[in-house]
Amino acid sequence: MADASAARARAVFEFKSATLPLVAVILKTADLAVLTAALDAQLADSPDFFEQEPVVIDLSQLPDEEVAAPIDFKKLRAILARHQTQPVAVRGADARHAQAARAAGLAIAALPGPAPARPPEPPSPAPQIVREVPVPQGGTLLIDRPLRSGQQVYARGGDVIVTGLVSFGAEVIADGNVHVYAPLRGKAIAGARGDTGARIFTTCLEAQLVAVAGVYRTSEVALPADVAGKPAQIRLQDDKLLLEAITG
Repeated sequence: MADASAARARAVFEFKSATLPLVAVILKTADLAVLTAALDAQLADSPDFFEQEPVVIDLSQLPDEEVAAPIDFKKLRAILARHQTQPVAVRGADARHAQAARAAGLAIAALPGPAPARPPEPPSPAPQIVREVPVPQGGTLLIDRPLRSGQQVYARGGDVIVTGLVSFGAEVIADGNVHVYAPLRGKAIAGARGDTGARIFTTCLEAQLVAVAGVYRTSEVALPADVAGKPAQIRLQDDKLLLEAITG
């Protein structure tokens, strides 16, 4: 009888590992009123950006003075759900936060491995919204919508193509190449895990920051006239960034 039951169980379900798109909301404040205002302002122009995608709440970057602050995770879930997300887990939580998160129906997830190399940024109370999508090695992630300030897309393991505007304050990251077929006004990081052969391509270079394999250039240094606001590519040559016009 036991063998028959086991056979029926094997026939009706399987357990398999799955790689799914992951959205992480990296909290930089435990004040839910401040967080609500920042989310409402940041996502006002793209209310359906996430389309009910699963969300991981990341507490690893809370300021030291707020780490001990209690968090109402049920309220936080409701806040995030208003913006078409489905909070499913918390990572970077201490024992007290983990207990409160579980009580609110959230799982506890481990922190990911090393993040892509990036220049330091000043602290901000606003949440950083990361849309991290694993792609097959050498594959391509397509983003066919504009990226607003504060939104970040990371194509882990491949290239990324963006067909909409990358606004100032938005970020596009790829382990491979970055293609932006629209004005690039935010940040573009190619070769995030050290691929020195990666490149950045855009039809209109107005970038706040460009970087390839950890070598970066910010808008504090004016773009050359032959590439500013024009089609261009960025690549490494002798460990220096080379900005080249793309001509027909």
